[in-house]
Amino acid sequence: MKSDIEIAQSVEMQPITEIAKVAGIDEKYIEQYGRYKAKIDYALLNESERKNGKLILVTAITPTPAGEGKTTTTIGLADGLKRIGKNVVVALREPSLGPVFGVKGGAAGGGYAQVVPMEDINLHFTGDFHAIGAANNLLAAMLDNHIYQGNSLNIDPRRITWKRCVDMNDRQLRFVTDGLGGRVNGTPREDGYDITVASEIMAVFCLSKSITDLKERLSRIIVGYTYDEKPVTAGDLKAVGAMTALLKDALKPNLVQTLEGTPAFIHGGPFANIAHGCNSVIATRMAMKLGDYAITEAGFGADLGAEKFLDIKCRMAGLNPDAVVIVATIRALKMHGGVAKSDLGAENLEALEKGIPNLLRHVSNIKNVYKLPSVVAVNRFPTDTDAEIELIINKCKEIGVNVVLSNVWAEGGKGGEELAKEVVRLCDEEKGDFTFSYDLDGTIEDKITTVVKRIYGGDGINVTPQAKKEIDRLTALGFDKCPICVAKTQYSFSDDQTKLGAPENFTVTVKNVRVSAGAGFIVVLTGDIMTMPGLPKVPAAEKIDVDENGKISGLF
Repeated sequence: MKSDIEIAQSVEMQPITEIAKVAGIDEKYIEQYGRYKAKIDYALLNESERKNGKLILVTAITPTPAGEGKTTTTIGLADGLKRIGKNVVVALREPSLGPVFGVKGGAAGGGYAQVVPMEDINLHFTGDFHAIGAANNLLAAMLDNHIYQGNSLNIDPRRITWKRCVDMNDRQLRFVTDGLGGRVNGTPREDGYDITVASEIMAVFCLSKSITDLKERLSRIIVGYTYDEKPVTAGDLKAVGAMTALLKDALKPNLVQTLEGTPAFIHGGPFANIAHGCNSVIATRMAMKLGDYAITEAGFGADLGAEKFLDIKCRMAGLNPDAVVIVATIRALKMHGGVAKSDLGAENLEALEKGIPNLLRHVSNIKNVYKLPSVVAVNRFPTDTDAEIELIINKCKEIGVNVVLSNVWAEGGKGGEELAKEVVRLCDEEKGDFTFSYDLDGTIEDKITTVVKRIYGGDGINVTPQAKKEIDRLTALGFDKCPICVAKTQYSFSDDQTKLGAPENFTVTVKNVRVSAGAGFIVVLTGDIMTMPGLPKVPAAEKIDVDENGKISGLF
């Protein structure tokens, strides 16, 4: 059986100019990055009079080591729609180098449902993440330089909140002390690094609607506080113009293609368990402008990615989704039912029955909280039995949601045709009444409690004294009407990753909160979420190599 990279390298790609023609993009908007990649000028959004297409979100159950295949399903669904004669465009996140070289691998789909050129997408691509990292670190440099040059803004070096970043898993950089070596080398202070995808600049980048909006958001970023507790912003440091200069080209969405020649935008990629986990607003809007169907995804399970897509991204960008696909595998649901990964190949209806509530809670949230039409896509494995599949179908039918088997990993678009037909039916026949899970008018605690109760299925929250103090301070500063972005484990509805399935009778501990004023949301810190991951004992990087002809192997 071929590996993902071998499959990707065996397919002859079309020139990106041909993909642009398929998408209806005039050549005046195209900036080529070699033969198979291009950036598309955001001016297209303002100059096109084409009516927006339908917006379909692909999300998933709570992830497990067994895998769910959300990105693979997203791509296969798009190719399936193309095969049944629909005009479709995909919008996905860009992979981070950290997971690529760590344990998770790339994020370009898998099997015969991939976006290509797979190697480029998973590595430097068009340099967007480097530009975001440079803008982040320019702001850090200007902040420390301001203090060194006299500190006219009265910044308290002990109250600096802005970190440097690098797009790599490097635990050694989580906490550092810098500015050592004498007066000419800066002001000594405790510092640290985040991974680039956890930088607020990434969130700002992905939520900005235009260059003007980008500049306004950058100017609001809070980098620290003065000795008398007043916030200091990037605007105060006069860093915004230079940061925008670094980001102006990166802000243009990247056009590539699926293995079957479907146009795909891949742009931006904030972490879903730290930030809001969605590709850029500009890329999503461009996909909707060019396609009758725009297929996008959000990170991790529906309690994280979909919640933030709907409550943050859609709210800020004025988007109204038409349908939601919830991806599951029988293997993963059996893990939620207590089966070890090594035993997933055997039929186990009892464990599946125990694990299915995880799927049903996600489905209920989309259907009853957000009031959106949905379908469950089950990625079929050869070990799945007819009895197991029938059990899922019957359980979902009880709450009024259809189940469609998907085989896009093995068959590409052909394996996604039935799912595509159901998505078209949902868009045509089942009109949603999209609502958010919470209102912005409540207190910060009210909003967190609402998400925990309505989306996670918990009883409420415990707020630590430190978090309470910070909530009161942010409320006094006028940030209490912002949406919330909960940073928690992706492996459970709760803040305890060992609580699998659909846990009940739990509370979520809010350890701290912080404001991302540029992005426009409050980050709620729970559990042991880290903004700088580390590499595993055996990193994926050890398996990656390049031959004498420049051909890469080992990426997955």
